[in-house]
Amino acid sequence: MFKIFRKELDWGGTPLVLESGKVARQADGAVMVTLGETTVLCTAVAAQQAKPGQDFFPLTVNYQEKAFAAGKIPGGFFKREGRPSENETLVCRLIDRPIRPLFPKSFKCETQVICTVLSHDMENNPDIAAMIGASAALTLSGVPFFGPIAGARIGWINDEYVLNPTVEQMDESDLDLVMAGTMEGVLMVESEAQELSEEVMLGAVNFGHDAIKPVIEAIIDLAESCAKEPRDLPEEPAETSTISDILKEFEGAFEAAYKIADKAERQAAVGAVRSEAKDKIGDDYDAVLVGGLIKGLEADVVRGAILKTGVRIDGRDTKTVRAIVSEAGFLPRAHGSALFTRGETQAMVVATLGTGQDEQIIDSLVGEGRSNFMLHYNFPPYSVGEAGRVGSPGRREIGHGKLAWRAIRPLMPSKEEFPYTVRLVSEITESNGSSSMATVCGGSLALMDSGVPLARPVAGIAMGLIKEGDDFAVLSDILGDEDHLGDMDFKVAGSDAGITSLQMDIKITSITPEIMQIALDQARDGRIHILGEMAKALTSAREVLADSAPKITTLNIPVDKIRDIIGPGGKIIREICETTGAKIDIEDDGTVKVAAVTGASGEAAVARIRDIVAEPELGVIYDGKVVKTVDFGAFVNFLGAKDGLVHISELQNGRTEKTTDICKEGDTVKVKVIGFDDRGKVKLSMKRVDQETGADLEEAAEAEGDAAE
Repeated sequence: MFKIFRKELDWGGTPLVLESGKVARQADGAVMVTLGETTVLCTAVAAQQAKPGQDFFPLTVNYQEKAFAAGKIPGGFFKREGRPSENETLVCRLIDRPIRPLFPKSFKCETQVICTVLSHDMENNPDIAAMIGASAALTLSGVPFFGPIAGARIGWINDEYVLNPTVEQMDESDLDLVMAGTMEGVLMVESEAQELSEEVMLGAVNFGHDAIKPVIEAIIDLAESCAKEPRDLPEEPAETSTISDILKEFEGAFEAAYKIADKAERQAAVGAVRSEAKDKIGDDYDAVLVGGLIKGLEADVVRGAILKTGVRIDGRDTKTVRAIVSEAGFLPRAHGSALFTRGETQAMVVATLGTGQDEQIIDSLVGEGRSNFMLHYNFPPYSVGEAGRVGSPGRREIGHGKLAWRAIRPLMPSKEEFPYTVRLVSEITESNGSSSMATVCGGSLALMDSGVPLARPVAGIAMGLIKEGDDFAVLSDILGDEDHLGDMDFKVAGSDAGITSLQMDIKITSITPEIMQIALDQARDGRIHILGEMAKALTSAREVLADSAPKITTLNIPVDKIRDIIGPGGKIIREICETTGAKIDIEDDGTVKVAAVTGASGEAAVARIRDIVAEPELGVIYDGKVVKTVDFGAFVNFLGAKDGLVHISELQNGRTEKTTDICKEGDTVKVKVIGFDDRGKVKLSMKRVDQETGADLEEAAEAEGDAAE
């Protein structure tokens, strides 16, 4: 019934299996990828015809993690997978970015790639298997795809590169780098690093590129045995040359428009030239074709000018960074804030400090975890002078926020050093190139403004590339237009000690190690310059937290005392929080964190906790409260939740007929610990303490006796 095609190889010591022909046979391409015992089903389907009037390539990548892959049942009320998690969204982007530039520009049929995680062995991350499977499915589908590609994860452990480190090994790695590319070169890089050098980062990319070549060969071998016949691409319309000849008249006008430095004025001038060109061409030709040719002419004008003169749209040379203004403490009531402006890109970043109760709970296939550092990036439409929908964050917002998070996290203090949950929110208020890197710069300043002791400030810069044949130019701090019309978006973030995050997307088939080396060196110079500009606002964390920020006091108590603080059903800890206004977090190892906005509130809660965990000492006098009276004495609560018995003979000097003659329930009394019985119960005395002054009467009597002698 099945005609199965299979390709297997040993990839860095882990078996990799590609199989097609058994599952999802109605898809244009379907490949089951197994890496170790992690299995992902990848399918590719493309419509036969493009929708009329469509001027873009509608490619969608979906990555889904099924809970059954890890032997789990989803949480929540519905008990089924719902909206994509942040990790699923990021993996979708990870797969989309290297495959998108490998489709021909003339192909505009709706295309969908779906990667479904079916099994997870808790060792091999499914994102790499999904990327390989997506490439293989497209290669088999007959869709015009100039692949295949492959991807790999690279670690840096004990000063050595590790191919596809396991989930456990990643805890020891100073690098988490995912790269993808073709046989010829690298297309995509995404990474987080512990302040590594440019040489180590470039070496990791080259190491990964060499490692993926056997996988690409395996996909090609599989395709030779079972790939579908390739689809024919639409021929170039006959009227293309006629339209191109008309557009040549507007080349000079576009050159003049793109020399305007101000973004708004430049866009208005470029738009006017576009309208004039469309009017000249008329309505006799396909609007999509005309629009594409005009965009091509604009790209040629901008790219040609940079390669010929080295002068960019806004008049800068290839290495100059736009003017920077940094301001810390921008908002009066925020725990920490900064306004970072670089040219026409501006990020307003706000830091908020919370407690352990504010940590983010992350439920993934490998288990549940908690994060005490969050970064959320928002890109409102007004930032580019447009009106648009405002709603939940899209893939772009999630991806840009994660990039900035990766850049800053390696410099964040440990929970032991700084026991706070930290949330950064970046509101992009203006955008003209690399708002994610502005988020890194503004985020670093906001954290220091809030008092978070960053090891060092962090900055980021976006690099671009213009490449025509053997000629190329690497651009520092790219504008939005240079991003759209260029060949590369290369973002590098880090401190003055090294790189913490690197992201690269290539719009051409690949770039060489030489170009990457130039881009890294140029980015380092730009990053150091930006750090210098940021230092004009703030160079290190403020020593005092904002008045509105919670103040956290950390205590260590015996583990067997935890239940005493919590109380039955949480009664005691809830009562402490309600009466003092503090928040209390208790960890399994006996670490107690008390957070309060005011010092008095925190001190009151700490005092209550210390009373509860304190052990009564013989001969010490305590303030207490009568909680119960009986015929033989009174029970007094005197140390947290601890009670002791004042025997009727210890209520007063002389004979006492009834306990209630001396004290009643609710009375505040002073008691002295005079002993412990065989069961550890505390014996107390009231008669040995002056109930007004709290003086020890026994000590006073002994002192008088000594004086008389």
